[in-house]
Amino acid sequence: MNITAVADRGKVLLDELETVIVGKRPVLERVLWAVLCDGHVLIEDVPGVAKTLIAKSFAAGLGLGFRRVQFTPDLLPADITGTYVFDRKTGEFILRRGPVFTNVLLADEINRAPPKTQSALLEAMQERQATLEGQTFPIDPPFFVLATQNPIEHEGTYPLPEAQVDRFLLRIDVGYPTLDQEVEILRRRQARASDDMPVRAVTAADEVRALQAAVEGVHVDPAIEGYIVAIVAGTRSHTQVEIGASPRGSLALLKLSRARAALAGRDFATPDDVKAVAPFAIAHRIILKPDPWIRGVRTSSVLQDVLAQVPVPKVP
Repeated sequence: MNITAVADRGKVLLDELETVIVGKRPVLERVLWAVLCDGHVLIEDVPGVAKTLIAKSFAAGLGLGFRRVQFTPDLLPADITGTYVFDRKTGEFILRRGPVFTNVLLADEINRAPPKTQSALLEAMQERQATLEGQTFPIDPPFFVLATQNPIEHEGTYPLPEAQVDRFLLRIDVGYPTLDQEVEILRRRQARASDDMPVRAVTAADEVRALQAAVEGVHVDPAIEGYIVAIVAGTRSHTQVEIGASPRGSLALLKLSRARAALAGRDFATPDDVKAVAPFAIAHRIILKPDPWIRGVRTSSVLQDVLAQVPVPKVP
């Protein structure tokens, strides 16, 4: 599969998703970046802005398996990974695989589960496997975690460890629709006469893997590699930053820049690709010093300072 096929298939998928999700094509494109990079997405936004709908629609449009887990304080690791259950008929313990054994896993309100449960998901996110009773079971690709959390309500929540936040390839928000878009949502609901919003599958698991492999062929000039590293290094030396982005942040910029280029039909990445993906790939990897954080400084503004200071390379 070539880059033109990636761009064409991406457009078909996004057009299909827009039949049920109104006015959020930029958000859908960002999720698609992560899909093409075989990465995970953290969606932070208030309830009711279609976070769950986006996850379900992507799974349907990609033709992949989908499972949803509602994270709660009493959720156990076995509720995610599965466990062995005694079968009275055979007199043996049989494995009942948990919802993590799927293609697209929606971890709804992920910060409501205790750290022990979150750690069970962490292994699946990083190693693409789950360990049950000392035995390791691989998770068949493709595998993506789309996690949601409410950034406003903090009562009864467990903040995600920085190590887990760093595993998300990008963090995004959805935002409210415009007034016209919200009217269109109402019109479509009346026309359907149902809350169900079916999405046609335009790919399958094998094709998703082929799309991911094609993105690996996007060329990144050495000058752009240096630009990526300079941006990440700039987050570490910023005066308001306690801990900057790790090399995993550099890799995220590299992968997402290639995905954005591929969806644009290009077999090479540009500095504009890097700058476009940086806010979603890097901001959540920055930890501010206490004083700036108390004064309301946000990591997104710090990243904009870094992007303004790092010289943009001239690529032949």
